[in-house]
Amino acid sequence: MRIAAEGSWRRPFLATMGLAVLVAAGVGDGGAPFSLTVLVAAGLGFGVLFRLFPRGLDFALGAGIGFATYAALFTVIGRSAFPQASDVAVAVAFLLPVVAFLLAVIRRRDRLRRIVEEGETPDELHLRRIGRVLLLLALVGVASLSLPANRLGPAWQDVAMVGGAAVIGWLTARAVRELVRLLVDMAQLLDALSGRATALVVPIAAYAALFSLITIVFACFYRVAEGLSRHPLFAGPEGPIKLGFRDALHFSIVTISTVGYGDIWPTDDGARLLAAVEVLAGQILLLFGFYEITRNRLSGEEGGEGKDG
Repeated sequence: MRIAAEGSWRRPFLATMGLAVLVAAGVGDGGAPFSLTVLVAAGLGFGVLFRLFPRGLDFALGAGIGFATYAALFTVIGRSAFPQASDVAVAVAFLLPVVAFLLAVIRRRDRLRRIVEEGETPDELHLRRIGRVLLLLALVGVASLSLPANRLGPAWQDVAMVGGAAVIGWLTARAVRELVRLLVDMAQLLDALSGRATALVVPIAAYAALFSLITIVFACFYRVAEGLSRHPLFAGPEGPIKLGFRDALHFSIVTISTVGYGDIWPTDDGARLLAAVEVLAGQILLLFGFYEITRNRLSGEEGGEGKDG
């Protein structure tokens, strides 16, 4: 894993906080105070972790992914289990595990710094420990959803929510070593993936270009067929529709990706046949993409073996 150079905090900071802004906007359906809480927690977490472990972009992204996952799960479970909890209780409950984790990191920084700097290959003991921690955290979440806390009054929901967060904070503080090792594992994985990304640029660009070409060509086919027909060839929830190019392009994208939104569908046998041909072309394109990515990977491995030899 690459070590961050002196003063190279900008890229990790921008990546981490950019992700935090997106997550805060996404989970902020409870109002602006919770979004602000998420941003404050992300900034605090980045400041502490990067100050103690300046490991660069990969480690920052690994920590950001973990934080985003926590924010998403907290939002889903918290709002479902404690729908009448106050904004203050929600903010406190969200910050408690984050603060407990960061305080544990600061307290054990010398031992954890060695893990981050040297890295450790995941072993069976580490996997068992992190699995046990994740299981306990999952049980707290399941208990929050299973127990009838949502039937309590707002004040008791505040107490129950903060109490559950305190349990999660205690668990994360106890398992800080394994959680930091998990962040290191994620950073090493991201580092390896970024090293291989160059080999995938060409097949991905070729796939995207062909995907765009097929989508646009078939959209034009649908529009031309619609223009030559005396009656509508497509329908929507409200009945037959006159297909414009924007609708034709949307239908083409939906068809080639086999999403099937159901907002537009062909009612003419010729249009149905044309859509079937596009689906077939999309499947062939998918096979082409898999083949090119696999071929480039095998070529890279053979090249590496040749250099080793």
